[in-house]
Amino acid sequence: MLNFGLGFLFIIVNFILVLIAYKFFGKVGLFVWIAISTILANIQVVKTIEVFSITATLGNTLYGSIFLATDILNENHSEKDAKKSVWLGFFSAVVMIVTMQMAILFVPAVTDSSQSALITIFNPTIRIVLGSLVAYLISQFLDVKVFQKIKKRFPSDKMLWLRNNGSTWFSQLIDTLIFVSIVFVGSFELSILIEIYITTYLFKIIVALIDTPFMYLSKIIAKKTQKDWKNVIKKLKY
Repeated sequence: MLNFGLGFLFIIVNFILVLIAYKFFGKVGLFVWIAISTILANIQVVKTIEVFSITATLGNTLYGSIFLATDILNENHSEKDAKKSVWLGFFSAVVMIVTMQMAILFVPAVTDSSQSALITIFNPTIRIVLGSLVAYLISQFLDVKVFQKIKKRFPSDKMLWLRNNGSTWFSQLIDTLIFVSIVFVGSFELSILIEIYITTYLFKIIVALIDTPFMYLSKIIAKKTQKDWKNVIKKLKY
């Protein structure tokens, strides 16, 4: 029960932090958030937790916040900015993998106590690395593209919930299918694989639903920021 309450709080805190980054730093703040979250999600995924007897990885919440940040960029700025953020997140993951793999190769001092922990966290199997990078690139670009297609069909602010959830649910489904298939096929029986597919995807759906109010709040932040800048420009003119 503790994990359920803490998990819900964890989701809310992550989404609040996304809005704080956006409020004070604009789209640059979202770029930074995506870079940080991509790295931290790959670290947190090492830890597994149980919620109502269902085993899940901890990194899913931060990973879900990346989709929120990308959708905010796509909605309030441009598709180009959203795509740039996807490449930034991918580059951040590659930098983490390359630099930490090299760090592990250094022979530790006799007094060192961190080597075994670093190996546990930063030395994943090639299947996990491949699955993570491929799933990230494909699902994120799908999210950007599907969001834009829904926006062209339903452009009003009232349909923001559809753009946000529709694009995220579809792209997260593809993300789950790719990652689980690359990492776990051949290692588990079909029945267990199906359970992993379903439970992982259901959790991502819940996270996407919870982020919807924060998507609407981002619109308020964007409109207020534009209004403030217009007032500044008017004062400079006069």
